[in-house]
Amino acid sequence: MRAPQSWFTEVLRQGDPQWSATAAEIDQGFVRVGFEIEDVEPFPVITGPLVIGRVETIEELTEFKKPIRFCTVEVGEEQPRGIVCGARNFAVGDLIVAALPGVVLPGPFEIASRKTYGRVSDGMICSVSELGIGHDHSGILVLAPGTAEPGDDAREVLGLADTAIDINVTPDRGYAFSVRGLGRELAGSFGVPFVDPGIGADALASAAGDAWPVAIDEDSSATRYTARVISGVDSTATSPWWMQKRLLVAGIRPISAIVDVTNYVMIELGQPLHAFDAEKLAGTITVRPAQAGEKLTTLDDVVRVLDPEDVVIADDSGPVALAGVMGGASTEVADETTTVLLEAATFDPVRVFRTGKRHKLTSEASKRFERTVDPDVTAVASDRAARLIVEIAGGAIASPLSEARVARTAVPPITIALDEPDRTAGIPYPAGTTAARLAEVGCTVAGADPLTVTPPSWRPDLRERADLVEEVLRLEGLEDIPAVVPHAPAGTGLTAAQRRRRGIGRTLALDGYVEVLPYPFMPVGVFDVWDLPADDERRRTVKVLNPLESDRPELNTTLLPGLLEMTARNIARGQRDLSLFTIGQVVLAGDHVAAVDALDVTRRPTDEQIAALDASLPHQPLHVAVVLTGLRDPAGPWGPGRTADHVDAFEAARTIGRAAGVELELSAADERPWHPGRCARLGVDGVTVGYAGELHPAVLERAGLPKRLCAVEIDVDALPLVERLPAPRVSPFPAVLQDVAVVVPDSVSAGDVAAALRIGAGDLLEAIDLFDVFTGEQVGDGSKSLTFALRFRASDRTLTEDEANEAKLAAVAHAGERLGARLR
Repeated sequence: MRAPQSWFTEVLRQGDPQWSATAAEIDQGFVRVGFEIEDVEPFPVITGPLVIGRVETIEELTEFKKPIRFCTVEVGEEQPRGIVCGARNFAVGDLIVAALPGVVLPGPFEIASRKTYGRVSDGMICSVSELGIGHDHSGILVLAPGTAEPGDDAREVLGLADTAIDINVTPDRGYAFSVRGLGRELAGSFGVPFVDPGIGADALASAAGDAWPVAIDEDSSATRYTARVISGVDSTATSPWWMQKRLLVAGIRPISAIVDVTNYVMIELGQPLHAFDAEKLAGTITVRPAQAGEKLTTLDDVVRVLDPEDVVIADDSGPVALAGVMGGASTEVADETTTVLLEAATFDPVRVFRTGKRHKLTSEASKRFERTVDPDVTAVASDRAARLIVEIAGGAIASPLSEARVARTAVPPITIALDEPDRTAGIPYPAGTTAARLAEVGCTVAGADPLTVTPPSWRPDLRERADLVEEVLRLEGLEDIPAVVPHAPAGTGLTAAQRRRRGIGRTLALDGYVEVLPYPFMPVGVFDVWDLPADDERRRTVKVLNPLESDRPELNTTLLPGLLEMTARNIARGQRDLSLFTIGQVVLAGDHVAAVDALDVTRRPTDEQIAALDASLPHQPLHVAVVLTGLRDPAGPWGPGRTADHVDAFEAARTIGRAAGVELELSAADERPWHPGRCARLGVDGVTVGYAGELHPAVLERAGLPKRLCAVEIDVDALPLVERLPAPRVSPFPAVLQDVAVVVPDSVSAGDVAAALRIGAGDLLEAIDLFDVFTGEQVGDGSKSLTFALRFRASDRTLTEDEANEAKLAAVAHAGERLGARLR
């Protein structure tokens, strides 16, 4: 929205005649209430004799390839000036702007007396683009009669000591697409009383004659339509310069007095208007949906085939305008027009928007209708435009105002506590601030505490308490709200579960893994790729009714699908050696998920409804997943590197367990999508918490992933929550190291043997590690030898070799009883 500084000054001086501000201060004033300024552009400075002139004679020079005129122009001197000009939009007697020799126009472009087309041109007749006011260079600037006298300083007459201010209006603030709306905001910013031109204006006296019949079809979704006839107008009249200037700054080219008035009132009040040639209309004017196959030639001379979703203005002959978008060529106001029908209406924003998109057509009117036009300003705008037309183009109002209305739903009042803005901002405001600021934006405020607030008709964006709070804070100054870092009260902080989650992530990162954030939605058919059994719990998914992507309608029951997708994407981009992890919730449908009836959104749910909602939610445990592929140890001068395998996956699982404060038990398992010969079940106290190992070759082939890819997934919430406070004591006494080799059947896992040895050794055993596995004739067929390193330590004394050896033998004895192990 672009307007001159002088217009804003004029609006605010209605409330305070002494008010004034520089362009920079107005800029800051808008920023203070939340508007972004696109540009502040002072009018160009023009030096030299720039004067008003009157055209006395025009001589057509026909001997040249293009039409050229030699004009004599009275400029307040003893003799008129002769000026050559190629424009043809002026006549003898018109007032123009003459740049005499010595003037420097924007560019810079210096004017001098020179011979051209066989004549001496003693100056230049200027267009608005040459004066730097607008971009229209199709014709020269013609001023209305009586604007000034020849020889007057054109800078003062045109008001060139002005500045164009361009404000970025966001889509939710349609009211600000007018000087009325922006003036209200600026008045609030400077603390000036605002006189609203859209409220309280004197209505026009009802004219004699019959009102033009108008009607609204309810299917059109329009809410108000008004029309009045003005007869005896001069359609060739020129708009006064003050109006032309404001239109030019707003980016609208002046056309004729009647069209200029409709555009001017639209910018002033935010209400688009349209003028029809009344003599080209027949019968009742009706706002209705278009009929399939109807056609309309719009003002841009394009024949448009209408859609039943379009809304049109129609008379007895058919459509004469696209409602809210553009008028029709058949009823356009032309030079011979003497009677006009002035329309002011409010249309449905959505219908106007869709019509504009459908026909690839936009206009200044549609921009405002799409953002909602104040329905209460329609008649006021019609009165204002009618007065201006009669004042500028002559004529008289020949009919009373015709009006058709459709009842609209009343805006419900909003209840807000006096101190809610204070509590939201965290700072106290002076008493009465909330009521005063809401009244400033046009709200009707009643009550003491809480306040009952009814938003004004031009603010459809005010619907909730939060909207009102935002208005108060915005007008009080968002920049004045201090940025205060909250202090955690003593005795609080992260919970044990939160510390565990952070500890797992930090430990994996320090171990060389990179955290990624996969989608929480699974691609269709991923479990078929894995060849999961039909009764597998992971297939019991929760489907989203309105998924973001149609091929991902289900929530994750496992983190691996998303993690494998990110692995494939990284590999496709050249990253072959990957160690990735993610921590996130999965959604398990289970048996307790139940549908809940839709709730009434106009009020807070009851405690029983909230409890039913909570009970209907699926179980959402926290999982951690890891993927490894390529080289785990990098290649370099030291060697070819080492490829990641299932043992690395097992170690990653142990790393996660240690970070969570537990020791995971590993045992052989057969679980899809893992390889049955390289998969370990992860357990704690006999409870399965996850799986680790190499993925099945068939799964990897179907998924397009590299061979020997390894993965881990653990249910973090299934791990016991270990509070490791205070820190464990470290024994100052030396350790005793012992090795033990035991022979067990091939079917016995190393993990079971280690667990049995740990139990048998008792409290003196500090650590146990498997470091060798041997099979061969020495241990017999069907058996294997497992060698463990044992570390014994006492916390209160130096341990002797005999005590350590006794504990080792006790460990072997216990393993023998439980698993048939024998000392090798």
